[in-house]
Amino acid sequence: MKNSLIILGFFACGTILGLSGYIPDLPHGEDFSMYVLYLLMFLVGLGIGGDSHAWSVLKNANFKILLVPLAIVVGSLGGAALIAGFLGGMSLSSLYITSMRGEMMGTVALLSNIMREIFTLLMTPFLVRYSGPLAAIASGGATSMDTTLPIISLYSGKEFAVISLFSGIVLTVLVPFLVPFILSF
Repeated sequence: MKNSLIILGFFACGTILGLSGYIPDLPHGEDFSMYVLYLLMFLVGLGIGGDSHAWSVLKNANFKILLVPLAIVVGSLGGAALIAGFLGGMSLSSLYITSMRGEMMGTVALLSNIMREIFTLLMTPFLVRYSGPLAAIASGGATSMDTTLPIISLYSGKEFAVISLFSGIVLTVLVPFLVPFILSF
């Protein structure tokens, strides 16, 4: 609960500062965000790489590791894909939806994905406690490979961080195929 409140507090402070206009625009803001994401991935990689137990989980998972992203796709397509924001692939799905259905639908997709990500960041301790470690991975969708990975790793364990990373990568690769397919109907 404490970590969830800290995350919410930082998000709220960032939002308030961003809206206030007191913070100048960062030069090359998109590049800065990518470098922060690279640093995050590097630090998570250090944590996973230093844990031999995490790698043994991956080795023992064999084809079963594919069931995690498959279950997420099936669950999302089972009626919640439009509401859940197309697997949590924020910018990617929003761009596809904007180009195929207009700015309003793209904005709805982006906001849905942001809410899904915030939900995962805040509720992971409860999801893991009451539904198991894979619930947090499913909740994060494609973001389970980047922004929600640290909190998933913290509460689910490093052995599930490897599964989370794999699942997020698979879901991100699927977004360019699934979103246009769904929107073609």
